[in-house]
Amino acid sequence: MYFLGLGLLLLAMKYQAMGPVANWSWWVVLLPFGLAVVWWSWADSSGYTKRKAMQREDRRRDKRRERTKMALEADAQKRRR
Repeated sequence: MYFLGLGLLLLAMKYQAMGPVANWSWWVVLLPFGLAVVWWSWADSSGYTKRKAMQREDRRRDKRRERTKMALEADAQKRRR
């Protein structure tokens, strides 16, 4: 995602002829887009993307379980009174 953001920034700067980027070759300006494609290809083929998605789901599940546990404990304490 960082490569894509950098590529968009450099592309906008080249298009607007801002700063030193205006004098750079188009190959240099477009390089971050190529790097983004390489990164995404590697991440998908290595399982990195799926592993990160599973970790996010596990964190959400654990938080949900903790909220449920706290709610059940609070409910049990109310009943004891």
